[in-house]
Amino acid sequence: MPELLCPVCGGVLAQGEKVEHCPSGHSFDRAKSGYVNLLVARQSGAQHGDDKEMVRARRAFLDGGWYALLRDALCSAAVRHAPAEGTVDLLDAGCGECYYTAAVAAALRAAGKRVSAAGADISRDALRWGGKRAPDLRLAVASVFRLPVAAESCDILLNVFAPFAGEEYCRVLRRGGMLLHVSPDEMHLWELKKAVYQTPYRNDAAVPVQEGLSLLGEERIGTVLHLTRHEDIANLFQMTPYVHKTGLADAARLDALDALDVTAAFVLRAYRRD
Repeated sequence: MPELLCPVCGGVLAQGEKVEHCPSGHSFDRAKSGYVNLLVARQSGAQHGDDKEMVRARRAFLDGGWYALLRDALCSAAVRHAPAEGTVDLLDAGCGECYYTAAVAAALRAAGKRVSAAGADISRDALRWGGKRAPDLRLAVASVFRLPVAAESCDILLNVFAPFAGEEYCRVLRRGGMLLHVSPDEMHLWELKKAVYQTPYRNDAAVPVQEGLSLLGEERIGTVLHLTRHEDIANLFQMTPYVHKTGLADAARLDALDALDVTAAFVLRAYRRD
């Protein structure tokens, strides 16, 4: 398993019953749901990342199977790019509620691989549910730009709808290790944005570039979601960044939607660590 490191001194954290501690004596309590908060002290008291309502909405939407096509494609890619021998050290940078993390770990095990898996996310609310979904994962509250894991300790790194911290991903991947990166394609959720906003815009689908990471290929994954309940439409919108930019008039348009056919379009890119 990618070992978690102390955010103060960089020492390896040992797992106690309720506390994780490093050789220098720094200690961090483990929450009841299993995660440990490794944000530095000046950050840990503030709200970071997705809040409870965004987490609830995304969990409900994903558990409804609406993004199963993406989940399955990610699982297939992980199995395809996994090392042939030894334990697969898997890290999900921006793991959220661990919907994709748990699925990929299960797919690797189903393919006959030994897996040790960890996840990091800046949202404590997300990791509370991540620990319940996948209690076997080692989870940490941390920024993807400062991952609390050792250099060259990961075989596969997942990055799904999270910031692309290329330099940090390059650091934690072993040579020959794989980054599986998922981002929205240009027309992702176009019909939803068109129904809510007067001037919708397409997503920026620029290819992330990082020295030390070679792009091996990309897979475009798309489908049309036939949403026939207002609850599903509202959850989809609530789990996106758009929710923070929506005024009262736009929110009223959303509330009026009871059914919607909406494009789900993703790009899955595979990078190899040079």
